[in-house]
Amino acid sequence: MTRFHDLDDYVRIPAITSLVLSPDGSWLAASVQSPGPERKKLISSVWRIDTGTAPPVRLTRSAEGESGPRFLPDGSLLFVSKRPEPTAKASSDGAGDKPALWLLPPGGEARRMTAPPGGAGPVVTARSAAAFLLAAPAFTGTDGFEPDAARRKARADAGVNAILHEGQMVRYWDHDLGPDCVRLLAGEAGPDDPAGAEACEVRDLTPDPGRALDEQSFDLAPDGTFAVSGWQVPEDSGDLRSDLVVIDIATAGRRVLLSEPGHDFGEPAISPDGELVVAVRSQHDSYDRPGDATLVLAAAASEDAGSGRDLLPGFDRQPLTACWAADGRSVYFTADDNGRRPIFAVGIEAGPVTRITTDDAAYDSLAPAPDGRVLYALRSSVAEPPAPVRIELADPGAGPVRLPSPADAVEIPGRLEEVSATAQDGATVRAWLALPHDASPQSKAPLLLWVHGGPVMSWNAWSWRWNPWLMVARGFAVLLPDPALSTGYGQSFIARGHGGWGARPFTDLMAITDAVTARPDIDEDRTAMMGGSFGGYMANWIAGHTTRFRAIVSHAGLWALDQMFGTTDGSYFWRRIFGHPSTEPERYLANSPHLHADKIVTPVLIIHGDKDYRVPIGEALRMYAELRAAGKSVKFLYFPDENHWILKPGDVKVWYSTVFAFLDEHVLGKEWQRPELL
Repeated sequence: MTRFHDLDDYVRIPAITSLVLSPDGSWLAASVQSPGPERKKLISSVWRIDTGTAPPVRLTRSAEGESGPRFLPDGSLLFVSKRPEPTAKASSDGAGDKPALWLLPPGGEARRMTAPPGGAGPVVTARSAAAFLLAAPAFTGTDGFEPDAARRKARADAGVNAILHEGQMVRYWDHDLGPDCVRLLAGEAGPDDPAGAEACEVRDLTPDPGRALDEQSFDLAPDGTFAVSGWQVPEDSGDLRSDLVVIDIATAGRRVLLSEPGHDFGEPAISPDGELVVAVRSQHDSYDRPGDATLVLAAAASEDAGSGRDLLPGFDRQPLTACWAADGRSVYFTADDNGRRPIFAVGIEAGPVTRITTDDAAYDSLAPAPDGRVLYALRSSVAEPPAPVRIELADPGAGPVRLPSPADAVEIPGRLEEVSATAQDGATVRAWLALPHDASPQSKAPLLLWVHGGPVMSWNAWSWRWNPWLMVARGFAVLLPDPALSTGYGQSFIARGHGGWGARPFTDLMAITDAVTARPDIDEDRTAMMGGSFGGYMANWIAGHTTRFRAIVSHAGLWALDQMFGTTDGSYFWRRIFGHPSTEPERYLANSPHLHADKIVTPVLIIHGDKDYRVPIGEALRMYAELRAAGKSVKFLYFPDENHWILKPGDVKVWYSTVFAFLDEHVLGKEWQRPELL
């Protein structure tokens, strides 16, 4: 038995979500997520992971959790937490229900640094100065914490939660945008105050920015004198783009560094000497073609806004995140590639792109050591949860070395194989196939086709929410394919499915399913299909276009595309690819699953969270109502307080146990057993 055979055991597995390296390179601060004491929600804590062989040590403990650790030059650690301040002053200041910025010194207790009335958001720090930059929301027209707190109190006293919108975006994924707006606050860590007063003052660098800083990333210069941040700009026809701006810390003066119509600039990283900025430049999708992405370089002092120098000309993969090598002469980055996510390096002059890792893994949280010899990272794969590793840059072929970790390695209940098939148009479609250990011609496994979300993404890393090994533990083989629109196979592979979600992605999925069901260890008569987000769209589309599956599970699936256009948080995304449904209805009519509802005969389980703003709940409600009215076999698992992802430990167990019961009934021929918590 493994931890995947019992859902209670599974949700208790600690998940490492990020790493940052200390200034001296001797240890890593890791964010580790696990259920809280009451097992009702996930709590994040900060752990110390030694870069040698010492065992990991938990550094923070509170009922509210701690996240987003960042180092100051002296080794102190900043983090964000809702934990209460233990002083009498703090207990009465009304800030306890919002996250504040805390500092944990190399020795001693954590103390609260600053507590914006609207809460502290992400923080970044300088390499060589005790400076930090903090995102925090504040109301328009307020100057300082006291006026902002007074506005919040007045709204609360009046029972007002209303938001007046004047920009493009109203919501994002799972939260409202507003009524306040994100600002950037600059501060410096000061000495501890025995009286309990907060340890630093902060200055507002971006008073009344409107919605410009929504969902933007930023970085701080090594000496703390300037920052580089994303800055959202409205475009014609209600579209948006993200520029990069430079903000002077002393004067709060702002100038545009990188800007190009029809492009977003994000994930800025300032070089170790403060002279250069590297960023991801993402081209917007259009009706005719999918957008591409690359890394660009710009001089931080440049007074002329441009589009940056392309560091990856001819590199047919999309970079995700980047960081600077210790000497500032090259950049490390990750990109999806053939069902993996390797680490690459590129020189800032004109050097070729070099692949650093060659294993079947996905890497994240890259952290180069100060001496330039080692690169630390989080490594995961479809078969292994994220774990901290060390990569010797002089000999990367030797493979990653696993570091002592707060999360022990887990045993998976099966084996992983790589499979491929030839698509209808001759393209190669590849996939991972997770199999039970005993799958054989004598003991054929039922098959579950599981389609990823995105759609521009890939099955290449561990997933806690979409975990195939829970299904393998119950005897299923799980097929994880990358159809048209998937990343890691070049821009032309994405373009194969652009604007035609129900065409090439569908035929690709059927081709790879055909190839796998022809195997002697797979039972072709017992197959099911499931997916979430784009995978939920494909579940809905497949339900109306084939009867080959015994059961279909659709999580957060798109049903009526013209309806989706007007209700999703990202209608601009739809307009770019599909046009406007009133003036360009062709793609909506060609790709909308609801137009094929009458052909559905396969039993369907619909799952949706009410707080899902990317694929709004109206998609599930309409699908359920229309299938019920037509007499179809359908169930609807509804989560009133979950979003696009189901995150609470109890809800995760309900999600999987309902899926298990549904597949048991329709694929394995067992009697329907309603999950006990439902």
